[in-house]
This record gives sequence, C-alpha cells and structure tokens, in this order.
Amino acid sequence: MTDAVGSIDMPDAQDEAPESKKTRKGGKRAKKGPFKRLALFYRQVVAELRKVVWPTRSQLTTYTTVVIVFVVIMIGLVTVIDFGLDKAAKYVFG
Repeated sequence: MTDAVGSIDMPDAQDEAPESKKTRKGGKRAKKGPFKRLALFYRQVVAELRKVVWPTRSQLTTYTTVVIVFVVIMIGLVTVIDFGLDKAAKYVFG
C-alpha cells in the first residue's frame, strides 16, 4: 500500500538514524566556556544592533512630540471622565 509520499511498509531513508555517528551531549555549546559564550552573546547583540534602522533627529523629535500630545490629550480625557463620574456619584449618593 502506498501513498503520495512513499510506502508505509518501508520507512524513508531520512527516518533511519545512522548508528555510526555518536551524538554529543550539549551540542556545540558544551565545549565553550562561560566567557566564550558571553563574548559570543555580546558579538551577536552588537551585530543585531547594527541592523537596526535608527530614526533621524527630525523623526525622533516628531515622534516624541506626537507621544507627548497624545498623553496630554488622554490625561485630559481621563480627568474629565473622572470629574463627571465624581459629580454623578455625589448626585446619586448625596
């Protein structure tokens, strides 16, 4: 009986594990010391930071202004809602 992949009775070649190779515990990290791993981590962090597209000064100023204006608007909105609920609670409960 066969399907689209192959025979059910005969396993694929990739399913069979070669018995001649020994598997090492811990993989490649087991041979490196803690300082080498720390240095590798640092190099990888620096490499990732070089990939970042940093904003220009004008973009940063624009983004900061937008965030500050949004926060001020939200503070005003929450203040008005809080004041209204306070007056409503005082009206209902005396």
